[in-house]
Amino acid sequence: MLIYVCDDEMEILHRIAAAVKKNQPESTVESFHEGEALQSALTKNACDLLFLDIDMPGISGMDIAYSLNHLEHKPLLVFVTNHDELVYESFQYHPFGFIRKKYFDSEIRTVLEDCKKELRFRTKHFCFRMNGQETALLLSDILYFEADGNYLKLCGLSGQYHFRSTILSVEEQLREDGFLRVHKGFLVNRAAVRVVGRDELELVNGERLPLGEKYAEAAKREILRYMRTLMR
Repeated sequence: MLIYVCDDEMEILHRIAAAVKKNQPESTVESFHEGEALQSALTKNACDLLFLDIDMPGISGMDIAYSLNHLEHKPLLVFVTNHDELVYESFQYHPFGFIRKKYFDSEIRTVLEDCKKELRFRTKHFCFRMNGQETALLLSDILYFEADGNYLKLCGLSGQYHFRSTILSVEEQLREDGFLRVHKGFLVNRAAVRVVGRDELELVNGERLPLGEKYAEAAKREILRYMRTLMR
């Protein structure tokens, strides 16, 4: 795994790099103290995980975050900041998490553990048989499953798939991977939820799914808990 750390404060830069290396000893950790050097490195070799200072002279963390959308391999992004007021502005770049410099020691360990879990999730696949062929999709590319008689419809970032199975079977298989039953006919990837409404969910692709009365309370609680970990 390749991890980049960028911060114009050398003390914070060294502390983050040391903490990351201790938590991920098998990984390669590269440090940058200015946005220009980081941006150059990203164009040559995109990383898997990026710890990025929001407020830097020259090319800022916001500028870097915007440019990540043009990368074929977009890294997991954790913003680092001294300015709490910039956190909400940065939501438009969909960061995975935040580290506030004044709470560095209390936040770095939890954020690193969450990153480790998310990166494992991003490399895990869901396998199914469709039209006589075996198909495998990354869990992170799956938005939701919908019951369709004796079949399931899988809606993913790459399109829709139909295969023979039950929603209960897939729910049991993916229960530990962040997939939640939100309705008798829908199983959703909690990471794909953008807005939690009173009786429906809006996903990152703009689709809306109904919240069933039987499942709504538990589903909302888990999705909001997950969202709070991203906003920490």
